[in-house]
Amino acid sequence: MQFAPTGNLLKSPWSFQQYGESGNWVSELFPHLAQKIDDLCLVQSVHGTNPAHGGAVLKVHTGSDAFVRPSIGSWVSYGLGTENANLPAFVTICPTLAHGGINNWNSAFLPAAYAGTPLGNASVPSDKAQVKYIHNSRVPKSIQRLQLDRLQQVNREHLDRATGEASLEARINSFELAFRMQSELPQVEDISGESLETQKLYGLDNPINANFGRMCLMARRFAEAGVRFIQVTHSDSNVQWDQHSDLKNGHEKNAREVDLPIAGLLTDLKARGLLEDTLVWWGGEFGRTPVVEGSNGRDHNPEGFTMWLAGGGVKGGLRYGATDDYGYYAERDKVHIHDLHATILHLLGLNHERLTYRYAGRDFRLTDVEGNVVNGLFS
Repeated sequence: MQFAPTGNLLKSPWSFQQYGESGNWVSELFPHLAQKIDDLCLVQSVHGTNPAHGGAVLKVHTGSDAFVRPSIGSWVSYGLGTENANLPAFVTICPTLAHGGINNWNSAFLPAAYAGTPLGNASVPSDKAQVKYIHNSRVPKSIQRLQLDRLQQVNREHLDRATGEASLEARINSFELAFRMQSELPQVEDISGESLETQKLYGLDNPINANFGRMCLMARRFAEAGVRFIQVTHSDSNVQWDQHSDLKNGHEKNAREVDLPIAGLLTDLKARGLLEDTLVWWGGEFGRTPVVEGSNGRDHNPEGFTMWLAGGGVKGGLRYGATDDYGYYAERDKVHIHDLHATILHLLGLNHERLTYRYAGRDFRLTDVEGNVVNGLFS
């Protein structure tokens, strides 16, 4: 399925160079990330099933492109629980509201406590992104506690009378978490205590990098605070990574915004000893065609593309799999989205076949009835 007439093969507008001890090739679009190539595990044979943004984005996040299913962050927090009772186990920073919207970080039929907590959205600058209603300027905390206790008493009485009300139990827990978050979340969101050196590492001194850099710095702070799953989204309503035309200018703009912050995040995590037990996963919902669309663009291609992982037990400096000679179809050591999900869960200590939840008469899992762990990615 293609969305527009396509032409001949289109040569990359950018040069590539080998970096690091691994000698892996990196585009000139990513000069800072290239310096971290030996920490990256490149999976170059990823493939999906949906060529449209909406379905493909849902597939990457939930394992399904046609049904409302729990997101991978919800599955992880359901399987691992939380390390910090005062913070949600799953946070998404400036997520896009398009292409599936909240379903990309929703818990679906899992209890509500496992849903992602959004900080702003893609239309909000990251320095303005906050969890809604985290501050209550009208009612002191002591009064809030009394109100919440009364509410919980009523809910508990109802829960005692009703059997199997998992949704009400989840609502009670979410109210309690929201109250506790008021004391700790603002401290995590406040980056004013970070050194100037650290802020520069993420590009906060440069207006080109500052917005995305702040998201990456926040991700590190949430990881330090015990949040299990942190999602960071780079999205621009004007020039997304969806270059059906003006490929060179669009990709160069986007790459300039994310290259330094991503490299800064990896550097910071490694320096703090966090990278070895933090898995970083980077990618989009599909790749692009090796042939030109129009005069200077590329169309959607879910048949073969690259994602990378870093830290968390993967083998740095590895290139795994390959596409065909034209870069169109994944050909060697193919990794489906289900396989990638199974592998990520395995790296986090979760068996994708045993991490299940009974709903509507059957057991569900992130990988449904598919997926194989890709052992070749492990160090």
